[in-house]
Amino acid sequence: MFTNASNFVDGVDLSFVIILGISVFFLVAITAVMIWFVIRYNRKRNPKAENIHENHKLEIIWTVIPTLLVLVMFYYGWMGYKPMRSFPKDSIHITAIAQMWSWNFEYPNGKISDTLVIPKDKAVTLKLVSRDVVHSLYIPAFRIKEDVVPGIENKMWFIGQELGDYNILCAEYCGDRHSYMMSKVYVIPEVDYATWLNDKSSNDHPGLQVLKKNACTSCHSLDGSKLIGPSFKGVWGITETVITEGVERQITVNEEYIRTSLNDPNGDIVKGYNPGLMISYKDLVNDEDLEQIIDYLKTLK
Repeated sequence: MFTNASNFVDGVDLSFVIILGISVFFLVAITAVMIWFVIRYNRKRNPKAENIHENHKLEIIWTVIPTLLVLVMFYYGWMGYKPMRSFPKDSIHITAIAQMWSWNFEYPNGKISDTLVIPKDKAVTLKLVSRDVVHSLYIPAFRIKEDVVPGIENKMWFIGQELGDYNILCAEYCGDRHSYMMSKVYVIPEVDYATWLNDKSSNDHPGLQVLKKNACTSCHSLDGSKLIGPSFKGVWGITETVITEGVERQITVNEEYIRTSLNDPNGDIVKGYNPGLMISYKDLVNDEDLEQIIDYLKTLK
């Protein structure tokens, strides 16, 4: 249990414990009363059933007490939720991009990573963007979750208060590989964050960086294994059977085919795979990115 992983842990945990405590109390109490009634008013002791009319005192009690308990639960729930919608003005603004089936995070200086890196004890506001379907960014240790809806602006904020790494999940079913849509948030010292943020070096091939940035490797493997789409390994230059407007035909995987697939992914569907899962990258991948992708694909023999 991460007792102080974020600034929202105490408020959310308190409301959860109160609601759970009330629920458990009444589960035990009502069960005990039911058992007592079964014993006290069984047929042997009461061979003739009696109909009891009106008990104003009892009716007032079972109306007032549940109402007060609901108000108590609402109060603590609201006190835990209200700070989540009070966004600080001096927070670090990062864009969280959701796409089947991965997360990407874009920082103020343009840096993009597939994990979220934040400085300890600094407020962070995430702008939530979806490129396809509804997702939900969920960080269990931070006690926060927010839907990521295409075409709708949404955001969330938090402060990482303990150094370490914590799971990021998608809490909204978003397709076949929903359960694989995981990432990490790393809470690091502020000085280390500044160093990391300004370090744009990478050991990855530029083409692989483009593929990761656009979540291509979530559906297309690099090792030949079959995922949602064909593997990138050994794909360059091979002959594929595709379905074009319901008709099978043979194509060669070359620059023209890669460009067409990115712009109109449902135009030519490789036989054996389902259409409609890939979005168009016409406005997301430019000519330079395309050249880098092609150069990288040529290395995957």
